[in-house]
Amino acid sequence: MRRALTIAGSDPSGGAGIQADLKTMTALGVYGMSAITALTAQNTMGVTGIHEVPGKFLKLQLEAVFTDIVPHAVKIGMVSSRELILEIGEVLKQFQAQNIVLDPVMVSTSGSRLLEASAQAALTQELFPLACLVTPNRWEASLLAEQAIGSEGDMAEAAKRIYECFGTPVLVKGGHSVSTANDVLYDGHRLTWFHGDQISNPNTHGTGCTLSSAIASGLALGCDLPGAIALGKHFIIGALEAGLDLGHGSGPLHHGWNLEQRMIL
Repeated sequence: MRRALTIAGSDPSGGAGIQADLKTMTALGVYGMSAITALTAQNTMGVTGIHEVPGKFLKLQLEAVFTDIVPHAVKIGMVSSRELILEIGEVLKQFQAQNIVLDPVMVSTSGSRLLEASAQAALTQELFPLACLVTPNRWEASLLAEQAIGSEGDMAEAAKRIYECFGTPVLVKGGHSVSTANDVLYDGHRLTWFHGDQISNPNTHGTGCTLSSAIASGLALGCDLPGAIALGKHFIIGALEAGLDLGHGSGPLHHGWNLEQRMIL
């Protein structure tokens, strides 16, 4: 069975973080494993607390996975400190991890800064070179490329700039634009667009986590990079179109929308 590891924070409401990642991996037929970077107190209405895991304990979690059930792909999500980033980088290099998808959780979908400057520098210096793909949203891409993004032309230019700076293929996500949900990949050679229409669904909690873990799942299954992104795009569109409505705020996606058989208790 193909296997994938998520390195991310925990969301007790189940819509984002490792919970969203593991649901996505299972729905796509991949055996999911996790290493927790932080415990959070959050739900569909917001985050009320974060308790970061000590770096040495995160390293123990990662070593426990890599010395026993080696993953075919790795997804990295929320990593809030330089210490954790350095520990992750050390273990991934030690075990020569492959197919690493990095979702750089730096700026929220509302535009709020989530990562301190020192941690951002460590992220780009230590983890970007190990990744086969980074998946910034428009605000994160704007920060990384040091330019404003207001159009699809800007998205394409930012993707090229990020690649030129860090040498890592980049998928700039446009899901929060007004009229479309088109994403663009730049791999150092060509721009590839992945098209999608805006879906009328206010429940978008965990979309970034879900997409990056779906792409990692595709890579674990043997897809090439564009194929894995297309799989992830298809999965997240279906999860949004399913119209799950839970919670009092921006609710979670329906990660099990594609499962044809359900257990009857």
